[in-house]
Amino acid sequence: MKPKARVATVWLDGCSGCHMSFLDMDERLIDLAEQIELVYSPLVDTKEFPPGVDVTLVEGAVSSTEDERRIRLIRERTRILVSLGDCAVTANVPSLRNPIGVDAVLHRAYVENATLQPQIPQDSLPALLPRVRPVHAVVTVDVFMPGCPPSADTINFALTELLDGRLPDFSGSVRFG
Repeated sequence: MKPKARVATVWLDGCSGCHMSFLDMDERLIDLAEQIELVYSPLVDTKEFPPGVDVTLVEGAVSSTEDERRIRLIRERTRILVSLGDCAVTANVPSLRNPIGVDAVLHRAYVENATLQPQIPQDSLPALLPRVRPVHAVVTVDVFMPGCPPSADTINFALTELLDGRLPDFSGSVRFG
């Protein structure tokens, strides 16, 4: 019996819809669990991204210094990096702040829309980058899986292909969510 693949999922700046689609694989998750060890994810309690990960699915865009630090570490420790969903692939919704600017966004969120203690937090927020970027603008990505979110069928297809040693080809009949 071959060893289980070490798989991770990561959530950067996004809505968690891609992780919801991952969970929508329903009973296919049971079959998947026989082939993988989920070594890091918002779905498990591991605190630090481990070395030696075979496949990492990354949801969300890179919008803060913390996101940038994390994605660089993840890339170093991952054999196959998958941009999961439109936020990871194109920066999608998180990048809507790009034309507005960081200062204006923070002022609107924490000063204009606050009724109690209107002030921009200084210690509790990671520093926002001047521009939100897709994952491939920061590190090398091996597989791009678009969709908002990708369907459970698409995620299952991609993982099945990767676990069988093939890069998934999305040009066929797989539908994106």
